[in-house]
Amino acid sequence: MTPLEHHADDAAVRVGYHAHVQNQAGTTHAGIVLAAGSGTRVGNSRNKVYLPLAGRRIVTWSLELFQKVPGIGRLVLVVRNDDQELAEEVLDRELPGVPVDLVTGGETRHESEYRALLHLADDIRQGEIDVVLIHDAARPLASVSIVEEVLATAIRTGSAIPALPFEDVVGVDEAERISHAGRTDLVRVQTPQAFKSGPLLTAYEAAAVDGFAGTDTASCIERYEGVPVQVVPGDPRNIKVTYADDLFTAELFLATAGYEL
Repeated sequence: MTPLEHHADDAAVRVGYHAHVQNQAGTTHAGIVLAAGSGTRVGNSRNKVYLPLAGRRIVTWSLELFQKVPGIGRLVLVVRNDDQELAEEVLDRELPGVPVDLVTGGETRHESEYRALLHLADDIRQGEIDVVLIHDAARPLASVSIVEEVLATAIRTGSAIPALPFEDVVGVDEAERISHAGRTDLVRVQTPQAFKSGPLLTAYEAAAVDGFAGTDTASCIERYEGVPVQVVPGDPRNIKVTYADDLFTAELFLATAGYEL
């Protein structure tokens, strides 16, 4: 066992009742919610994912999203060590009785993802977890339909990410003139993202050996497993709460008549 594996094992804390929810095929899917960033640009000294949003914490919206989708039987919340006690309090109060595994994250997003995967590694290797979904805790307005779409696509193709097109983007040549030569369509990537668990774990283990840290999950699995990442339509309402204005926008979306996650 590597030092990182040992650390991830020690950091895992079980909350609530932890029977695995399995489908007819004898497998389940796992939802990982990442909340280990500093998240202070929103203008608060506390990690933004614990700020209130429409009567509950931002992180609660993101966890509950996965709970609503049939077949997702494991929930993992990746937290900063300093936030662990707060996270336990929020889970007890806002998601009572819901089984959530707490895992202490790392210094980077990549390391936090790896620690979450190490926590699930035994079940992945035993074939008990088919697809892993990874979601930013700071995207509380992601819809069930997006989760279902990326999950179904990952089951079919091996991976899926939601994205929106970049609008009003043009290329500029060496003479600083607009140029469309060689231009490819650009997209803005969102979460949750979904990947077949076996190749995902293998890719992150290989990256650990090489010391590689990808910019996102897709870059790691593409590099080491050659899995083409399928893009599915994202949702403009699936915003990431980064600044104070984003929190206000999220409140407005939730207050919109007829809007359902």
